[in-house]
Amino acid sequence: MLGLSVGERGGRWTRGSGPDPALGRAIYGGNHALVAMTATRPLSFAGLIFLFYFIFYTCLAGMFAFCLYVMLLTLSPYTPTYRDRVSPPGVMIRPYLNGFTIAFNVSQPSTWQPYVDSMHHFLAAYDDKVQEEKNIECVSGQYFIQGGNESEEKKACQFKRSLLQNCSGIEDPTFGYSKGQPCILLKMNRIIGYRPGAGVPVSVDCKVQKGNESNLRSVDFYPGNGTFDLMYYPYYGKLTHVNYTSPLVAMHFTDVKKNYVVPIQCSLNGKGIINNVNSDRFLGRIIFTLNIGK
Repeated sequence: MLGLSVGERGGRWTRGSGPDPALGRAIYGGNHALVAMTATRPLSFAGLIFLFYFIFYTCLAGMFAFCLYVMLLTLSPYTPTYRDRVSPPGVMIRPYLNGFTIAFNVSQPSTWQPYVDSMHHFLAAYDDKVQEEKNIECVSGQYFIQGGNESEEKKACQFKRSLLQNCSGIEDPTFGYSKGQPCILLKMNRIIGYRPGAGVPVSVDCKVQKGNESNLRSVDFYPGNGTFDLMYYPYYGKLTHVNYTSPLVAMHFTDVKKNYVVPIQCSLNGKGIINNVNSDRFLGRIIFTLNIGK
């Protein structure tokens, strides 16, 4: 058999003698022995492999679980540990059925009844009797700071739907939709520990987002002049602030151009409020359209 090695002898290249036959026999013999061992003891060999990987992955999972447990010990279930990058609150509206377009015809109750039903369902938690049973009366115009252990249940201030006056659904069960003067509710998203306005109540205003400003001639705000009272803040989280109901501002659109799509922007105004970020339409403001037909 020709060898694979080459060498140089007397200025000429010559073929080598090839690999040592004894080495080949040793390798072949070793492989043969390994095959023979696995053939004679296949179950015990596979069992050792299974046992090794079982112990290995069990230890790995135990280390992961221990690290996760140690990390969870540093977190509080009641208050977020890291809140330095929490943005000012976003806002949302009710009713919210088919996106941010509220369209109906006054003469066709079937087009506006779903909005009315949605409003009644949402405001059920704000019924005066429910609020009187679950929550307490608070001092208006100041934050309701509650001390004690963070795990203690916190008290919540009453927000009765009667505060919404013409948009409460009490005197007018249709919330103005039957007259072409719809009510829309606006609320701020909850942020634990947040105190909006830095001591001054945050207010709401609305305007035509794009187009002729005369398309929106009149808007009434409830309660008061459309502000979020400080007594509803701060919020302590759902684990301890069990009966908390978010304060609302009702916007009563009493004079909107009919048979026309009117884009409207409602914004929060107050110290620390951001409402001009174009990349986030919900940060401190919300944009929706009204299309009220006759």
